[in-house]
Amino acid sequence: MTSATLSRATTRLTVPEGSLYGLGNLPYGVYSVDGSEPRVATRLGDVVVDLALLLEDDIFASPSLNAFMAQGHERWADVRSSLRAALEGEVPATAVHQLDEVRLHLPVEVADYVDFYASEHHAANLGRLFRPQNPDPLTPNWKHLPIGYHGRAGTIVVSGTDVVRPSGQRKGPDDATPVFGPSTRLDIEAELAFVVGTGTPLSTPITVEDAERHLFGVALFNDWSARDLQAWEYVPLGPHLGKSFASTMAPWVVPMLALQEAKVPTPRQEPAPLPYLAAAEPWGLDLDLAVSWNGEVVSRPPYREMYWSPAQMLAHQTVNGASARTGDVFASGTISGPAKDSRGAFIELTWGGAEPVQVGGEVRTFLEDGDEVVITASAPGADGVRIGFGEARGRIVPARQT
Repeated sequence: MTSATLSRATTRLTVPEGSLYGLGNLPYGVYSVDGSEPRVATRLGDVVVDLALLLEDDIFASPSLNAFMAQGHERWADVRSSLRAALEGEVPATAVHQLDEVRLHLPVEVADYVDFYASEHHAANLGRLFRPQNPDPLTPNWKHLPIGYHGRAGTIVVSGTDVVRPSGQRKGPDDATPVFGPSTRLDIEAELAFVVGTGTPLSTPITVEDAERHLFGVALFNDWSARDLQAWEYVPLGPHLGKSFASTMAPWVVPMLALQEAKVPTPRQEPAPLPYLAAAEPWGLDLDLAVSWNGEVVSRPPYREMYWSPAQMLAHQTVNGASARTGDVFASGTISGPAKDSRGAFIELTWGGAEPVQVGGEVRTFLEDGDEVVITASAPGADGVRIGFGEARGRIVPARQT
């Protein structure tokens, strides 16, 4: 068989029964194989399919999704339609790789990164922990605006990247002065990351009605948090070193176009938001997450419980005239539900360390070196088939000497 014959060889792909990665999903990612340059792909079942080869479009022969995302909402819809049609037929054999044979990369070149605080259950739990004397656990502004902070885009890493235990200043209640050293209260925050596909110029806010045309897709996200560093530094300006050392993002971005069946109303928003945040039907997403700690599921946070919608978060972060850019990422903040086993951060799950949990037969409060956390999720898709989001996986390694 000649090389020309090989290059024209085709195959027909099938999806295993019960797979979360069928034709109704088709997430986008970036892969490489055998040291090749990274390229854009989709996942179907347990294979990765090169989109430049499948669709004969060089926009996908790129190390990130940014060039494709910048083409806009109509283009996203056209490509999704073409992609599904192509995968239902014969595909070039050279475009197909087994999932376990490729390396997956960070799927987007992150422009700016903002993290929100959109779960009422999470905010109320932290209020009860940190301000037990207050009759209302929420801060006075919480139900009037989506609270957020600017993070460090350059420390967002792809799933599977080790997380080095951060060092910094901390001051415990019994410490006379601050001390420096590795964090002793290292935590997770199970979140969703929303990826902005098309941006806006400076001084051009995005409305809640227009937000979805700018939102390309969703990825799983872990906002690793050093609670002891954060507690000492965050008054009065908010998180800094306690958050900026690493955030883990899944390698697959599920397009918003795949999540129409997952849309649900947000919980009732009372008092009514100000007009720029008001929507006729504010929507959230019916995602079920699972948080595994050293292989044991310890929490199942439900995203449908989130108070502020993705559209409201994007509208709020641009209402002052801040520009948006292709590749911007904003995260939801910790996803927590009303039950103990639905809390998306270990500070909540162990109630600040006062209520340890059993993990693999060991008593735990916060993360120890060698611990691995994996966040997964699924959501309703078309035709009653659920869709998956890959995983956000990270393992804690010891702090570096300073």
